[in-house]
Amino acid sequence: VQLQASGGGLVQAGGSLRLSCAASGRTSSNYNMGWFRQAPGKEREFVVGISWSGSSTYYIDSVKGRFTISRDNAKNTVYLQMNSLEFEDTAVYYCAASTRQPYGTWRYRTDSYGYWGQGTLVTVSS
Repeated sequence: VQLQASGGGLVQAGGSLRLSCAASGRTSSNYNMGWFRQAPGKEREFVVGISWSGSSTYYIDSVKGRFTISRDNAKNTVYLQMNSLEFEDTAVYYCAASTRQPYGTWRYRTDSYGYWGQGTLVTVSS
């Protein structure tokens, strides 16, 4: 499967952005999806994840209440709505897909995902 992330940009603190991750290719499999981010000089970190059915979602504490992940399986697309953006949210955001089931605690590991998008830059100005 190929993943295409989009929607990044420059926004002022307190603003909003909506990221999209469109899947193409072998999309018939049940993919669990995650969004990771990597800030300059830091390791890539898990931010949010959603199970293949959409029934389960997971967020790191720093984005709870501000970010919302959703998916539209008919469109093979996952969305990340980011509100109340903070300077610390500045990073390149990557979407990732995994066929591993069930969507468990391994979701935080980058090596648990076999497919990655190219990344989209989110810059939050303070």
